[in-house]
Amino acid sequence: MSGHGSTPQGRQAGGAADQKSVMSVFRQMWRGGYLFPDGLLSEGATGSRAHPMVRMFVRWVRRPLLAAMRLWRRNIQLRVVATTLLMSLAVVLLLGLVVIGQVRNGLLDAKQQAAQSQAAGGFAVATEMADSASNGEGAGEGGGTARSTQNSGAWLTQLVQQLASGGQGVYSVVALSSNDDTAPFVGDENTNTRGPRASGDVRPEESVPAELRGALDKHAGTHQQYAEIVRTGGSTEPALIVGKRLSDANGNPYQLYYLFPFSQEEKSLALVKGTLATAGVFVVVLLGAIAWLVVRQVVTPVRMAAGISERLAAGRLQERMKVTGEDDIARLGEAFNKMAQNLQLKIQELEELSRMQRRFVSDVSHELRTPLTTVRMAADVIHEARDEFDPATARSAELLLGQLDRFESLLADLLEISRFDAGAAALEPAPTDLREVAHRVVEGAQPLADAKGSRLLVVGGELPVIAEADARRVERVLRNLVVNAVEHGEGHDVVIRLAQSGGAVAVAVRDYGVGLKPGEAQRVFNRFWRADPARARTTGGTGLGLSIAVEDARLHGGWLQAWGEPGGGSQFRLTLPSAAGECLRGSPIPLEPSDSRRNRVLDGAIPTQTRTPVTALPAGRTDSVEESDHEG
Repeated sequence: MSGHGSTPQGRQAGGAADQKSVMSVFRQMWRGGYLFPDGLLSEGATGSRAHPMVRMFVRWVRRPLLAAMRLWRRNIQLRVVATTLLMSLAVVLLLGLVVIGQVRNGLLDAKQQAAQSQAAGGFAVATEMADSASNGEGAGEGGGTARSTQNSGAWLTQLVQQLASGGQGVYSVVALSSNDDTAPFVGDENTNTRGPRASGDVRPEESVPAELRGALDKHAGTHQQYAEIVRTGGSTEPALIVGKRLSDANGNPYQLYYLFPFSQEEKSLALVKGTLATAGVFVVVLLGAIAWLVVRQVVTPVRMAAGISERLAAGRLQERMKVTGEDDIARLGEAFNKMAQNLQLKIQELEELSRMQRRFVSDVSHELRTPLTTVRMAADVIHEARDEFDPATARSAELLLGQLDRFESLLADLLEISRFDAGAAALEPAPTDLREVAHRVVEGAQPLADAKGSRLLVVGGELPVIAEADARRVERVLRNLVVNAVEHGEGHDVVIRLAQSGGAVAVAVRDYGVGLKPGEAQRVFNRFWRADPARARTTGGTGLGLSIAVEDARLHGGWLQAWGEPGGGSQFRLTLPSAAGECLRGSPIPLEPSDSRRNRVLDGAIPTQTRTPVTALPAGRTDSVEESDHEG
């Protein structure tokens, strides 16, 4: 028993059916959305919303492109050489096209002139042979007309062979009957009386275009046309065909054609193209090599200067360029070395001056402690006996003691600054709950706040806010911030916020006083800087508190940042890593508070009071805060 599957035809039909069924199932899955439920790109999807296959393809394509673009941007030598190669390639291509066009036109013109001259000679020979044959036939005896009619085909064959005998491989000769020819070509018994004549392996009727044959019948004279020669084997070859309508020995019209192939011209043109291509490649490569060498001579010193500049910036001030020769690059290297030498001398002078200044401050601070101790002892004695003095002297005793306290504080700050400048400040981190530090600071600043009419509010911190920090330094920073906020708060509330998240802890001190002008948030940490020089230091500050505070923050690997707006108060934020030595990535408290003027305008809120809307809390209580912000 046999079926379709047992024959090759049957197996082929079965395979085609299986393929059609698979394709139909695939189309159904595609239309049903089983292959890509959301499509390759879902509606409005870009970037991460694209299909995973599309994202993978984009990453696969972008990776080498990004590397190539990075290399292109960073390597000036590559850009110059590539530009030179492209421009030289364009010039070589343009010159090649022009030269090839000129050579082609020259070959065509030469071929046309030679073909016209050769064809004119052949047409003259054919006319002379027809005239001589006609004169010989007229002199014959009776019955000569029938005999000449019988030999007309042989005469035409002999004519084609004789004309083509001198142009083997150069041209071919074709004879065709004219459209208004009523008398047949007559040949021997074995020759088709209407058949055309041709030399070589040319197919005459297929090689000569019908348009040219019609032109010869309609208009006398010589006509030419570009066409293709069709060989008996089916091959074709472009050629120039020149034809003319003539008459044979019996006066019957026929068409005689000369077919000039372009084989030699094509070989010459191919030789010219190959020569130009080879020369062009060598020229482009030579120009690229020249550009590479020239640019290398310029780029190498520049790269050397860039590397030395980077090492100079890293502190290796002894680096110098190697200078050879006396050209412009050498002068550039000498100037660079002189600049580096002068820079090294200036930096050494500045470092020496800085060391002298730090040593002077440190020595003066230490030397002043001994006389200061003696003066304080005397001032304490005078202050204790102030009741026995007259009012003016008693007041002087009080002022003396107060200024001594300030002088002692200034000496302590100067000593601390000198330690930071000398790099001798040491950190003693330990797990510290910042809520306890904040409460101690609030208790210490409460008398000053009462005198100013301000309330100290602690917000956040229902949960412990613990960080590995030096409690003494953190308390000094917070005390500085809170005292400054009270002093500049103009009797408004001072809010202390605590928060912890993302491996960082933060404490923000917010006041609603005079605020900071644009640009002052950065200068506020400069030593002895004051926003208003005419403003007195009512709390006896030294002008170094914020400078020491920012150094304490940096020693912890943290940030101390300031924000303010004129008339809207200010906020100072201290951000520390939860674990010592970790890098900060953000802060759990935004630097700009939510009740700033800009945020209230964005929210559409209208301020109705100048005091903060936070509910007053006792100094020992805390409330939680939920706002957070991750910024660097």
